[in-house]
Amino acid sequence: MTRYIIRRLIGIVLTLLGVSVIVFSIIYIIPSDPARIVGGPEASIETIHSIRHQLGLDQPVHIQYLRFLSRAVRGDFGQSWRLRREVSSLILERLPATAKLALSGLLLELMIGLSLGALSALNEYSLVDRLVMAGSFFFLSVPGFWLGLILLYLFGFQVRLFPLGGYGGLKHVFLPALTIGLMYAPWYARMFRSSLLEVFRADYLTTARAKGLPRRHIFLRHVLPNAIKPVITMAGMDLASFLGGLVVIEIVFGWPGIGLLAWKAIFLMDIPVVMGMVLFVSFLVVMMNLIVDISYVFIDPRVVYQ
Repeated sequence: MTRYIIRRLIGIVLTLLGVSVIVFSIIYIIPSDPARIVGGPEASIETIHSIRHQLGLDQPVHIQYLRFLSRAVRGDFGQSWRLRREVSSLILERLPATAKLALSGLLLELMIGLSLGALSALNEYSLVDRLVMAGSFFFLSVPGFWLGLILLYLFGFQVRLFPLGGYGGLKHVFLPALTIGLMYAPWYARMFRSSLLEVFRADYLTTARAKGLPRRHIFLRHVLPNAIKPVITMAGMDLASFLGGLVVIEIVFGWPGIGLLAWKAIFLMDIPVVMGMVLFVSFLVVMMNLIVDISYVFIDPRVVYQ
């Protein structure tokens, strides 16, 4: 187990190093002058040169990258050119709002998706199964911003059960979380249905039934551990992605999260914020991937030897 985790940690370090190289290279070749962005359109040539020196942009590329990497390892992504604040503090300031929305959305999508997937699998080829699959196709085809606006119009403007946006308690988070749930639940419904049907037809399940084991024992010991594996993987990746920012949802509902921060940074060409966000999201993804893989070990110890 220890060797397995060490191998994965080495892979994570190499992955993040590769991401940092790619991000720095892309930002560096963008046809824009960071010093001009910081100084403004009316800044003099002397001011631009002074800003270049202060930002270290007059140094060789490899020196700039090493400085950027040494700061990033310590969690220092530099200072926002527009807001004149530390990028790490901006991200941490928005993280609680994004985490609240991400966890709420993940909970709803799992509740909806797994319930419909199990219902569909238990009624294979029936009318219920066809209705669930048809509904899945519909919600997979619906754009997130359109779905969010429809929910806002129906339950925020017409019925007025929920506020029309902003950050707050359960009433504020419910509609954006429901939008996320309806957007991503079809993936879980289809995946869980397929996974359950595959397990139902497995030989070891037939043997368990032939032994006369109770249905609850069969479901908890044989069906669920094998059917839930792909769900764990997708849920872990979804959570990491959500924590990196739900841009469209946060814009539609005016939710002050990381996604809204990233969108504004891209629009304003605030490069330190963009680079910090990319590395932060990459770190979340690889760490969540590690957590998912470790959870696999507890479900199926044979993973360690693969």
